[in-house]
Order: sequence, then structure tokens, then C-alpha cells
Amino acid sequence: DDVMLLDVRTYRCKPGRIKAQLALYEKLGKAPQSRHLGAPIAFLTTETGNPNEYVHIWMYEDAADRERRRAAMQADPDWQAFLAASAELGALEYQENKLMKPVDFYPAPVRG
Repeated sequence: DDVMLLDVRTYRCKPGRIKAQLALYEKLGKAPQSRHLGAPIAFLTTETGNPNEYVHIWMYEDAADRERRRAAMQADPDWQAFLAASAELGALEYQENKLMKPVDFYPAPVRG
């Protein structure tokens, strides 16, 4: 079955705070997010460009699948605990989300 929608999420941290943000995500955010969304296609830090940015890409069947799974994640107390701890840490300064579709001649990766 063809996956139709990729959620490309870019986050920028305050200078010097990305390691703390990623450590917090690994400790509190990864498990509840993975429980609802599965594994991302990619979870990336910057090799060149802005060293304070990281990107993750999630795969959905369509907008309804994304909405359903993200709503379940938002309702998860463990995810809410991560969001509260992230807000308290205060490392994030910018976020951009793009919903994108694969082109016909390069199909989307297969979810693992």
C-alpha cells in the first residue's frame, strides 16, 4: 500500500541547547511518540548548515491517518509529560512542519 503523506518537521534550538533537547526527547518523548507514530523515516541532526537544527520525517497513509495518530499521541499522558518538560527546558526557538507527497517516479520509503 502506497504511503501518501510525509510530515517533515524542522526544529531549531537556542545555541548550545540542542544536545539537552535531544537527550530529553530520547528520555521522555521517544517512547510515547513511537508508540503512536511508529519509527520515523529519519531523525536527523545537521552535518552542514545550522548546527542548532534537527529534522524528523514521519510517514502517514493520508491526512486522516496523520490526524488520528497525532490525536492519540496528544491524548497520551506520557507525551504530555514530555511536552511539559520540553517547555520547561526552553531549548526550542522555532518549528516548521511541511506535509509533503512523494513523486510518482521515486516512491516513498517503506515503513519499517
